[in-house]
Amino acid sequence: MLIRLIQQGLDQTTHLIDGQSLLEGGPSASQWLTPSQPGAPAGGGALAAGLGGGALKLLGFAGSLGSALIQVLFVLAVSLMISAQPGAYREVAILLVPSFYRRRFRKALLLCGEALSSWMGGVLISSCCVGLLAGIGLSLLGVKLVVANALLAGLLNVIPNVGPTLGTLFPMSVALLVSPWKALAVLGLYVLIQNLESYVITPSVMHHQVKLLPGLTLIAQFGFTVLFGPLGLVLALPLAVCLQVLVRELLIRDLLDPWKQQRLATSTGLGLGHLP
Repeated sequence: MLIRLIQQGLDQTTHLIDGQSLLEGGPSASQWLTPSQPGAPAGGGALAAGLGGGALKLLGFAGSLGSALIQVLFVLAVSLMISAQPGAYREVAILLVPSFYRRRFRKALLLCGEALSSWMGGVLISSCCVGLLAGIGLSLLGVKLVVANALLAGLLNVIPNVGPTLGTLFPMSVALLVSPWKALAVLGLYVLIQNLESYVITPSVMHHQVKLLPGLTLIAQFGFTVLFGPLGLVLALPLAVCLQVLVRELLIRDLLDPWKQQRLATSTGLGLGHLP
């Protein structure tokens, strides 16, 4: 009985659409739902083309998401393997340089490890400060799920530029269920916290932990994002820390400083030779 009523309703709806379409001079519902033949109205072809284009976009989005997920899993797997045996991988990298330079290269790699440890400590301190400030502010505003949102703000603060924005969406969504004005208050709170983190907390912490140049940070974020996509943005800062140490130790101290001292000694010796 129910199936018969549904069928009657569909038939009546089709008749109504056909009558309205004929009055307006357009194609009927049956013509829209059936593929168009040569010489027939192109309604069905347009509908099929629209559905095909939507399916292709959906498949493209799914492919991009799957590719990003594979990249993340690959980096996590490689990171875990290197963390399990850091010394073995360091020795393999040292074997790739000439034998007379291996001791110096080993020291540079150890300095990179110390710089990364200092940088990670600074990031943890900054993230803890952000989470604490977010928890206090959300408690004062009366937003629900304070602990979860504060932990999320601290965790996402590790991701530069994008992380703080993502961390703002969840407490704003919770506050929007109560009142639009409370959501705006949460947005203002997170803007204030991020300004404090960017201009007060992080510079002070990183000045004592790692002397990372701001210009090098921006260049590294842009370059690694262009090369590796969103994953490059996440890895930009630790790679920039290692790059700064390698440039300082291998390029400046081992190549440019001795060359400068040699030129200075040569010019001084020539000057003394011309003295009477």
